[in-house]
Amino acid sequence: MKSNSNAGRARRTISIFAALMMVLTGFGGLMGNAGAQDRPILRFGTNAADIQLLDPHYASATQDRVIVDLIFNGLVRFKPGDSSTFEPDIATAVPEPVDEADGSQTWTFSLRDDVMCQASPSTDAYALTSADVLFSFQKAANADTSTYASNYAGYTFAAPDPQTFTVTLEAPISPTLFLPSMANYAGGYVICQQPYEALGADGFQANPVGTGPFVFESYTPQSNVSLLANDEFYRGAPKLGGVDVRFVADSTARELAIQSGDLDVIAGFPEAAWVDRMNEGGEIQADVFGVGEAVFLNLNVEHEILKDPKVREAILLAINREDTVNLSGSPVSEPIYSIVPADFVPGGLTEEEATAAGVNYTQDIERAKALLAEANYPEGFELNLVTSEQDSYRNAYTVLQEQLRAIGVTVNLEPVQHATMHELIRQDSNPITIYIAFRPTADVYLTQFFSTTGGTTNFSKFKLDELVAEARATTDPDAQAKLWKQANTEILKNFAGYGLMYTNQVYARTSAVDYGHELVSVVQLYPGIDETTTITN
Repeated sequence: MKSNSNAGRARRTISIFAALMMVLTGFGGLMGNAGAQDRPILRFGTNAADIQLLDPHYASATQDRVIVDLIFNGLVRFKPGDSSTFEPDIATAVPEPVDEADGSQTWTFSLRDDVMCQASPSTDAYALTSADVLFSFQKAANADTSTYASNYAGYTFAAPDPQTFTVTLEAPISPTLFLPSMANYAGGYVICQQPYEALGADGFQANPVGTGPFVFESYTPQSNVSLLANDEFYRGAPKLGGVDVRFVADSTARELAIQSGDLDVIAGFPEAAWVDRMNEGGEIQADVFGVGEAVFLNLNVEHEILKDPKVREAILLAINREDTVNLSGSPVSEPIYSIVPADFVPGGLTEEEATAAGVNYTQDIERAKALLAEANYPEGFELNLVTSEQDSYRNAYTVLQEQLRAIGVTVNLEPVQHATMHELIRQDSNPITIYIAFRPTADVYLTQFFSTTGGTTNFSKFKLDELVAEARATTDPDAQAKLWKQANTEILKNFAGYGLMYTNQVYARTSAVDYGHELVSVVQLYPGIDETTTITN
């Protein structure tokens, strides 16, 4: 694959100028489907003020992941509504690994022959082949063109014929680690080669082109993204005419909009009382479902003040998890005792395991003050932090602000747009970063947030490269989980990270909306909208 010569530009958010040009020229309108006008448009209210990145190999903010999921596919997919199961998507089957004589491992995917790459302003629609899949994974594995390159370390890709794609690993890994990297999540989304090369990295950000049930139509900054049904979709024409993703950062505004009939689905307020209140009338259904996103602290061990472990320990001793958990209440939120949430993926620490390892730190204000005095901060100090305008982030940071005030640490908190927060924290703006994320394996949590290959998402600057590599190379599930638990323990022993809670997904829909599947867990962090989703009269 030809490398992008100006990778920094690919990481930018969509410019206002480019966005306005898209609106004025109907940049995505060339791919519209006239028949979609006869079907309902689902109006989806997301809890952000705008999008950030629509190249799936960069998308990390939830609102971006939602849009990406509607446009793109993976070789395999998490079963709609239930992420515990994999099933074929672009591939005809979920393959089994072959361990080679030289110690490597091979996975062979046979591709469907009816998958069409959508048209773009510069290219016609065409049948996807293994050349597109090869291009996509080489891009995903390249740090110059993907945020998720570290997920593909040691992977070699090949396309021996138009309908076959192979992945060879230097050493065997478990299906638990391999399949998520090929699924409809992050770098696993397949990008078609012709439209990407024709549009260029910036053009593709402004006009994402995939193989999925919906086609990008237009984008209005700080307003909405419009998608139309793709009637050439290989699983069948969508029952919806399209999806209108609207940016409504204010939770009250979203609630009023669904109550008035202006929105069909909204990102809900992560609070048990809100769920109960929304379900009272019967016309609106509030859904609580997995996967639970871990809410955790990252403490920068290289920061001028926090580089002293006594300061970091004092910060952890100022925290009471229950204060944060009580913002939401059960069953929306529950406490976690390590970065990796033990309730959702193997390798996290339970409360009992954290206590046995001596890393279940509980609030001790006097001890925290004494540690700050020993570190020559008897009067405390000030920290400047930015937070997203989204309730989940802002509330967690506000609780932290109050807890640290009790030990003399003043936190100056600046709310910014969600996309801006993601940019700034990747530039080391926050000595303490609260991050909210679900990742499909402990390996991904540890690689992205606590290893050298994590790059700009290693907010703590604490690195566990050897343990991460050892766990990845272990194919025995029990031994692998034990190593992941060890890694989580090391993070806590060094006061580099701290698990607060997990928060389930909370969305509300009108009674007319049928997603087409039961909601158990969705890794893309929204209910999952596909060709089976409909709005009934």
